[in-house]
Amino acid sequence: MTTMLELKAKAIRFYGKNEVFLTPLIKFILAFVVFTLINGNIGYMSSISKMPVALMLALLCSILPINGTVVLSSGVILLHMYALSLEVCIVALLLFVVIYFLYFRFSPKNGYDVLLTVVCCRLHVPQVMPLGMGLLREIYAIFPLVCGTVVYYFLNGVKENATVLSGAAEAETSKIVVALNQLLGNREMLLMLSVMATTMLLVYVIRRMSIENSWMIAILSGILFEAIGMIAGYMLLEIPGKLAGVLLGSAVSCLIAFLLQFLFFNLDYSRTERLQFEDDEYYYYVKAVPKATVSGADKQIKRFGGKDEKKEHLAKRHPSKAR
Repeated sequence: MTTMLELKAKAIRFYGKNEVFLTPLIKFILAFVVFTLINGNIGYMSSISKMPVALMLALLCSILPINGTVVLSSGVILLHMYALSLEVCIVALLLFVVIYFLYFRFSPKNGYDVLLTVVCCRLHVPQVMPLGMGLLREIYAIFPLVCGTVVYYFLNGVKENATVLSGAAEAETSKIVVALNQLLGNREMLLMLSVMATTMLLVYVIRRMSIENSWMIAILSGILFEAIGMIAGYMLLEIPGKLAGVLLGSAVSCLIAFLLQFLFFNLDYSRTERLQFEDDEYYYYVKAVPKATVSGADKQIKRFGGKDEKKEHLAKRHPSKAR
């Protein structure tokens, strides 16, 4: 444990010293992953689905605020939807208008959460987002979680019905109905929204309690509720082939959640202190739990009798020999 705490302290110091370089790098990597996933799954417009385009857009996002990545990725999605069908593009545009209203109104600083929710859903580990956001975010972060989940399932539904939506013989109204059905009639999306939102609220409430190991209890309660809710929901909706994915995703999400606990909430409960003090109006009872930290050894190297010191000593005693 001491070694891990030392590595954590070194990583924090390293990031603090190099934040000006690491933050753009992180934004570049995230943006590149997002654009690659978009082009690889709904790359209906071939001119913007090429790797150089994704690299250039990711480079641009690295110098923009994180919301710039959100806006640019939305624009790329709309272009792909337009290449597939004008009607689908209109439905996607209306969806983004509603999402932007919710996102920028209630949680405009959580752009990372929107993008990571879409990425995690695509990587089949959506369980990690409600756990992580419940541990690290405030209650209003539920809006980015909902927005990212809706976008993923809408795009996934469009991909599954691409043949119907791109058919030239299809009537415009039928295309709009099919596109809207990916939002209003997607039972799996509604299941995931309800389970993930409830899990985030559960984790958020438990981790704020004044009890020992609150984060650990929140993680275990959240992952258990999420797994049971998803499995029961899939069985109720008669959606087969999801059990293995839910169990594997829950295991991976649990490991990531405990890693987050180690990084952001690693407490030493053995040194808990309970304090009591008062003022003119109140008595105060305070429970103080110190963080588990370790101070690295400050190593200093001193040289005794080195070559440079010997030369200086000889030069002072025998100037002629030093020459």
